[in-house]
Amino acid sequence: MSKSKTIFYCSNCGAQSPKWIGKCPSCETWNSYQEEIRIESQNESPLRSTWKSNHSDTKTKHAIRLDQIEIGQLKRTDTTDPELNRVLGGGLVNGSVTLLAGQPGIGKSTLLLQIAMSLKTGISLYVSGEESEEQISMRANRLKKTSQRCFLLPETRLDYILAEATVLKPELLIIDSIQTLSSPLLESAPGTVSQIRDCTNELIRFAKETKTSVFLIGHITKEGDIAGPKLLEHMVDTVLHFEGDRHYSYRILRTLKNRFGSTDELSIYEMTSNGLTAISNPSEILLSQHEERLSGSAIAASVEGLRPILLETQALVGAAVYGTPQRVTTGFDTRRLSMLLAVLEKRCGFHIGQQDVFLNLVGGIKITDPALDLAVVAAVISSLEDNALHRQICFCGEVGLSGEIRAVSRIDLRIQEAERMGFRAICISKYNTKNYDEKNSKIKVVQLTTVNELYEKVFSK
Repeated sequence: MSKSKTIFYCSNCGAQSPKWIGKCPSCETWNSYQEEIRIESQNESPLRSTWKSNHSDTKTKHAIRLDQIEIGQLKRTDTTDPELNRVLGGGLVNGSVTLLAGQPGIGKSTLLLQIAMSLKTGISLYVSGEESEEQISMRANRLKKTSQRCFLLPETRLDYILAEATVLKPELLIIDSIQTLSSPLLESAPGTVSQIRDCTNELIRFAKETKTSVFLIGHITKEGDIAGPKLLEHMVDTVLHFEGDRHYSYRILRTLKNRFGSTDELSIYEMTSNGLTAISNPSEILLSQHEERLSGSAIAASVEGLRPILLETQALVGAAVYGTPQRVTTGFDTRRLSMLLAVLEKRCGFHIGQQDVFLNLVGGIKITDPALDLAVVAAVISSLEDNALHRQICFCGEVGLSGEIRAVSRIDLRIQEAERMGFRAICISKYNTKNYDEKNSKIKVVQLTTVNELYEKVFSK
């Protein structure tokens, strides 16, 4: 026996209510509640009936004292992609559920199809709810890869997918995408809050009980957030974000959440005619190729996760033509730039209030590392005074509101990367030298305390 029940869900956070509410009390979002009809059954879910019989555990679990739990190493599967292994923390963990989100056409399906066809052990099952078998086969031909271990299944019914996965027993299950799946227990359309939550919950249960690694591809909204309820990000084990500019061939894969490794990891890929190619040395592509000295250009030493990256910051300062000065940035926080310009005007006496300022990070990459502040300030001063910086010097430091240059983390990795790339000098905070021994490197370390000292040591020569 089954009966239907009307429930209202918040499309932003997944909160539920028996009636429509204008403002969600959980996330305080207006007009986010949607009506959905849910079928409640007194019998066991048919989704589990196809595979539970072989994997059920009828024994009641009891609590275990913490100091009695034996800790063993997690069993991981090599994805054959060193950059994907990096963001996952060393490889795929058996029974883990990973959510891969990104803009349409950025390369999510291409990346996971490459992984599915590259597995050296086990079977991979690629489930597509958006493309047919012919379309996926055409993409595989463009990638110039083939595999007898990769199986395709164009299906959107979750019960059929779990039944097929039970027969094949894959080591890797890829769902493209989670917004296209539907459960026969719900009358709501695919992509709604209840469908996404229930389908994801059933896939997580399947992954944990069968030790199958599951990849979920997710869409994003216009604001860049993962589509669906925020509860989805809390349910999965790992959340990866695939981003990039369509006008550039480079793609960035970030780790937003990882229960089996460190977060804030970053990997860079290049989109080619043969698919996505991992870039092991991103500093080479993020540095400009011109050899002459140009004003408004400064090299920053950044760190994303455990990876040091050198990238070029370009600034252009000119008189405001339309009356109101513009502050335009690409890859950098606009509010952060406004703060740095206010520091230059208040603490250093530079008249930038009536100047247009344009800032760009080369390569279409987005970096939130506060250590970029010093390079941004140096690039702005260089463009303002039309004084080109030396190409063999880079910058690393956070700028405070008082004009002081604050210490940043992992200074040893930044200095080692600058030395490896052939730079002769690096400007850092004086307070960073406590944790670094200059005798271990050949590069010259310039110690700075304030932005005024930066101008005196670098520009007043």
